[in-house]
Amino acid sequence: MRIFAVTAAAVALSACSTLGAGDGFSDYSLVRAASRNVGDGSLVVTPPRPWNRHRPITFEDIRQVEDWTQNGALLDGISFVTGLKDGKSLIRQRRSASQQVPIFRSNMTAPEVAAMIESIYRVRGGSVDFKELSLKPRPFLGNANGFQLDYEHLDDDELWRRGRAVGTVVDGKLYMIVLDAAKSHYFDAALPDFEALVTSAQLRRS
Repeated sequence: MRIFAVTAAAVALSACSTLGAGDGFSDYSLVRAASRNVGDGSLVVTPPRPWNRHRPITFEDIRQVEDWTQNGALLDGISFVTGLKDGKSLIRQRRSASQQVPIFRSNMTAPEVAAMIESIYRVRGGSVDFKELSLKPRPFLGNANGFQLDYEHLDDDELWRRGRAVGTVVDGKLYMIVLDAAKSHYFDAALPDFEALVTSAQLRRS
């Protein structure tokens, strides 16, 4: 959710976190350290330093998702899931596919959302091992019923990655910010920025 940002196995797929478009022929466009709307525009965040928005990898071209990176999508990424509606999926998939990622339902519990995230990494990302480290309540966007999921996954490039997802359901829609990065160095380096983004996040006023 990188999805969750971008997993290495997903060059054809960041994990967990991650979608957007660059300018011109570049895969990247600069994100300045200032408040901005992300995803479908319904979520406002303020990065503490410049980041790079990059073209779709994990979630393909899903309007409700946007991906950022500091050092390249295979090393680190932050994904924003914004206003995903009931009955919609975080990835595009054929109905005939033998393995299906669950679609989002507005009545999903935190464990069910966590299972959906794991499914994305295993089905689309090609993760050969996925470990849920913890799942606990965490207020988000003013909603006391938010959650925080911490996890690790091993992809077929033999690189362990670590992720954190903070999310909640507001008015039946899923909002989530996901950090996914190489476990060695890159996750810890990006975590302060991720936490600052989660703290700054707010829904855009109509």
